[in-house]
Amino acid sequence: MNDFLPGPLAWVNGSDAPEKTTVNLGFMALSDCASVVVAATQGFAQPYGLSLNLKRQASWANLRDNLVSGELDAAHSLYGLIYAVHLGIGGVAANDMAVLMGLNQNGQSINLSHGLQGAGVTGPEALHRRVHQSRAKLTFAQTFPTGTHAMWLYYWLASQGIDPLHDVKSVVVPPPQMVAHLQAGRIDGFCVGEPWSASAVRQGLGFTLATSQSIWPDHPEKVLGCTRAFVEQYPNTARALVMAILEASRFIEQSPQNRRSTAQLLSAPQYLDAPLECIAPRLSGEYTDGLGNSWQDPHAVRFHGAGAVNLPYLSDGMWFMTQFRRWGLLRDDPDYLAVATQVQQLALYRQAAQALGIDATQGDMRSSQLIDGITWNGSDPAGYARGFKLHALSDSPALLARR
Repeated sequence: MNDFLPGPLAWVNGSDAPEKTTVNLGFMALSDCASVVVAATQGFAQPYGLSLNLKRQASWANLRDNLVSGELDAAHSLYGLIYAVHLGIGGVAANDMAVLMGLNQNGQSINLSHGLQGAGVTGPEALHRRVHQSRAKLTFAQTFPTGTHAMWLYYWLASQGIDPLHDVKSVVVPPPQMVAHLQAGRIDGFCVGEPWSASAVRQGLGFTLATSQSIWPDHPEKVLGCTRAFVEQYPNTARALVMAILEASRFIEQSPQNRRSTAQLLSAPQYLDAPLECIAPRLSGEYTDGLGNSWQDPHAVRFHGAGAVNLPYLSDGMWFMTQFRRWGLLRDDPDYLAVATQVQQLALYRQAAQALGIDATQGDMRSSQLIDGITWNGSDPAGYARGFKLHALSDSPALLARR
């Protein structure tokens, strides 16, 4: 697939050699696992002395459990999954966790059912009326209680004046099962990563109401996650792994042909097991929403962005904790900055990036304006969490009990 081999063997010799040469690497069947799959299968790991064993997981809960137990060394992970385990949220014991790098930004979607489409619920205002005028609550699916999809769904609903904890029902469905649940009428909508949103549109099962990048342009999404123990025991392995995936990330974005060949690779049964036509367009930023609209998205999924995608900003990790606090998943404010500093492996990432000539001089924080006009920059996380019109800062037993 690639027409060049990775760069110099910067960390393979002597004391920099990987302590562990075979790495079990988990992933979910989502388009944004691309850099992990490309790194493992297209020759990007071997020059760093690594062999990457890809292990597809059935659900995010399975991936979490296998990561904590050590069956997986590292994984394509939801940002919020890593932080939930670190903080002991969701019925699991706290375990020190690590974010090695960002894997992608953007590229998730909120879809509604064909039934709602037929009833004229095709925009935010109509959805707001439907939610507040009907006795029967709509049911929305997301992929993990603390995951990015839950947070995008809640944030978008709240920005439209819909309380995600009281006005609708929320259920957990693994990504590859979303389309089947929609088709069976068990859910009225979902938030999930590709190719499952595109697949629902292609099959005439509904439409894309909003993209995650319309909520937060260039938002953090999946990360390369592992336990802190793995980083401490195998620091050279962790650094070499980051380097291999960084090179794969850069490769994917080098040309339209590379994106297309990546989509072809991902379509295979052992990875996404989905038609190329459901993967390739949105991987290249080409959107059709099922309502007759088509566009080239300026903030489509990206894997590298000259390194801007991959730096594990402290403020990105802190944002997810503010949303845990906002929705009652955390009973008290954590020390946001201290926790993020523990989890985000900035020094290790910068070593890897520097060795590859990738810019990693950006600050540890970044500033963004979200769909509701509120700016997030990490400066006052506790105040930010309390500043929303819709929130649940008191205890929320129903949410805390969900897994």
